[in-house]
Amino acid sequence: MKNIILFLSLGSSLIAGGYKIPETSLNSVALSAATVANSNSADAAYYNPANMVFMKNENAMEANLIYIGLSDVNYKGSYTNSFGMTTTGYDIESKRENFLVPSLHYVSEDFSGARFGLSVISPAGLSKRWNSAPAIYSAEEFTLKTVEVNPSVAFPIGDKAAFAVGIRAIYSDGVVKSSSAIASRDMSGDSIDFGYNLALSYKPTSELGLALTYRSKIDLSVEGDASLFYRDMTNAFGGGVGAVYNSQSGTSVSIPVPALLNIALSYTLPSDTTIEFVYERNYWHSYAELDFNYGSGVNPVTNIVFGNKVAKNWKDTNAFRLGITQKLDKLTLMGGVVIDETPVPNATIGFELPDSDSVSVSLGARYQISEKINIGLAALYSMREDRTVSNGAINGEFKDSNVLIISSALEYRF
Repeated sequence: MKNIILFLSLGSSLIAGGYKIPETSLNSVALSAATVANSNSADAAYYNPANMVFMKNENAMEANLIYIGLSDVNYKGSYTNSFGMTTTGYDIESKRENFLVPSLHYVSEDFSGARFGLSVISPAGLSKRWNSAPAIYSAEEFTLKTVEVNPSVAFPIGDKAAFAVGIRAIYSDGVVKSSSAIASRDMSGDSIDFGYNLALSYKPTSELGLALTYRSKIDLSVEGDASLFYRDMTNAFGGGVGAVYNSQSGTSVSIPVPALLNIALSYTLPSDTTIEFVYERNYWHSYAELDFNYGSGVNPVTNIVFGNKVAKNWKDTNAFRLGITQKLDKLTLMGGVVIDETPVPNATIGFELPDSDSVSVSLGARYQISEKINIGLAALYSMREDRTVSNGAINGEFKDSNVLIISSALEYRF
């Protein structure tokens, strides 16, 4: 059930920091998403729509194709099941994951002082698949796909400031699978949910830019179908065979895409070098628990096994982003770095999202082919820390969970 996709907690992040995907355009990949105060391409429609007011009076459209590669995560350690039995010596790896994610950004020309924007992107996602025990007991597959359509409108406030407001519509689709000799589940589901975003820009001088952006929390209200299997082993240890329960049922679950606050400052030097710093606050505390609700078709015994609330207790996190842009004649060079915290506490981490703190570095370039067309290529590499976990069930270390992102783009102004 797609709600299961959320179960994984939207994880993304394909990058550290939950399951959010901050990089949805060429500039954001090249600058490690430090493209808020100085956003002046078509992707301003998403990263800071207030800046659309300060862009040249023309239409701008950018199409992106983004590759995301997730390394195979290694786990070494022990596992304790629900009966209190511990097995040691595990050395397993998740599957490698590869994705192609398109995105589209558009900024309109001026209409009586207002500018309109539209972004179609993937703001969150996750796919983690394992072939081996004990990971398959809870996370044989956790996949979450999202598509966000985000229209916005910006208005000037005098000559040096601008304000923007937008509507967020997110379609989510997910799959969750787990299997063992005692219990298994196969679920899928989807939903459409709504939120909003706000942006404020202030440019006291031509060199200095200040920005504040906010994206609201959206609860993904996923609904779908579940196929559940459970073998009751309560009276089976004396040699008997436990009772078997198979259930088909509708299911629902609510998972948050957290609220996000960005505070950004950019400054352009006489050498046409722009430096931008972004402080990002992610309000992950809204993900306190995972609660699946099943229909009347689920056997009461099975519902006790699969229907119990699962504590998550994620914490709010910070990300610190630094981007540098150097404009030349027809070439623009970019680079960035980001330090990102994980919201997942030791007590509730699982195989579906073995997240950890990360440091990412990025590089990119744009080339102006003509007055109307430019193309670009960028790459970001995220290095996640190895993480030692001891929470009763999992006692071991997750390693090598790194991420590579490559973006190609074409921007057309008319």
